[in-house]
Amino acid sequence: MNITIIGSGYVGLVTGTCFAELGNKVICVDNDAQKIRHLKTGHVPIYEPGLEDLIKKNVRKKRLFFNSDLKSAVKKAEVIFITVGTPAKGNGEADLTGIENVARNIAHCMTGYKLIVEKSTVPVETGEWVKRTIEIHNHKKHKFDVASNPEFLREGQAINDFMHPDRIVLGVESNKAKNILTSLYRPLKAPILITDIKSAELIKHASNSFLAAKISFINAVSEVCERVGADVTRVAQGMGMDKRINELFLDAGVGYGGSCFPKDIDAFVTISEKLGYDFGLLKEVREINLAQKHNFIKKIEDNLWIIKNKTIAVLGLAFKPNTDDIRSAPAIDIIKRLEAEGAKIKVYDPCAMPKAREVLKGIKFCKDPYDAARESDCLIIVTEWNEFKELDLVRMKKCLKRPLIIDGRNIYEPQQMKKLGYKYISMGRPKVL
Repeated sequence: MNITIIGSGYVGLVTGTCFAELGNKVICVDNDAQKIRHLKTGHVPIYEPGLEDLIKKNVRKKRLFFNSDLKSAVKKAEVIFITVGTPAKGNGEADLTGIENVARNIAHCMTGYKLIVEKSTVPVETGEWVKRTIEIHNHKKHKFDVASNPEFLREGQAINDFMHPDRIVLGVESNKAKNILTSLYRPLKAPILITDIKSAELIKHASNSFLAAKISFINAVSEVCERVGADVTRVAQGMGMDKRINELFLDAGVGYGGSCFPKDIDAFVTISEKLGYDFGLLKEVREINLAQKHNFIKKIEDNLWIIKNKTIAVLGLAFKPNTDDIRSAPAIDIIKRLEAEGAKIKVYDPCAMPKAREVLKGIKFCKDPYDAARESDCLIIVTEWNEFKELDLVRMKKCLKRPLIIDGRNIYEPQQMKKLGYKYISMGRPKVL
């Protein structure tokens, strides 16, 4: 099929590239001319394992193109995916300015039937507004359909998630839209759920909110575990063995971050309030997540006593491993809090340091974990990169002023750390001193 992707950010790039890999002809459009120039020269603006090679392959095979000319891209497409950003406003509501602009511009550029698909995460009822906007500006009265096809891509595993999805959700209003989209996704041989558009829009927010709630639940349990001397990793293991619960998203730590969970929780709370429902459960999920960062900082204060003028080594800046995304990353908030208390900060992250340099000033970016630890008063772990799980802990101990590690992701075994001579503090597990 001929497909146009409007918005060449994270979702747009991955989606467009994977559709091209399936044999479609894809144009990725963006109003950022510099981004398009970079993409045309092979420079990928995000870090996602495997994406750069897949882009180069499909560009070489003339299945994937990058353009800033929306009019020609719309003209050539049968299916148009909207993947522009929906940033949060100050009140938590999603800013849909980009969605409206794109819908209006599509209407102006249509030359025949088009299937317009919401791929961005949007509040329920957005599809109705997209349809209405296109109807108003579709002066030549070309036929079109609007559909919703929410994305479920995890950063760091996005290509695998696209190619091997748990399910594909299609919110449609016509048999023609249903047939086009089921045909497009048929090569993936994945379960397809056909719904109305409003249900599809809600599935995305409900899914992310439920996963965030699961994370906050185990973090709340970790606080109970600490108070009684239980081990949250064993509690989570016992819970996860129940097939009704499973072990995913039951890792206690410093809380969730990224571009999706925080924004989607805020948006779902706001959506519910507009509809007259107080979603108190999600408000508490949000509060527990914020509290985890404060709990982690308190662990640092309890073990260093005075933060001012202490040197603290931080391992991990990205909100999760295998990405360079620092949006709403717990590490950024934690570092700023420690800086405000007068700490000297040294950091290392395998991928996220270039982006972190733009938002963190006055800290030292280091060449490796050992450089960060050298002459530091303690080491804190905020992102669970595999590289950190495989550190030479004997060497690390020699680098630190004192053998103190405060682990916000529970990546080490407490008894092993004790044998190595560390004072090791983790989340929701008995202290090993």
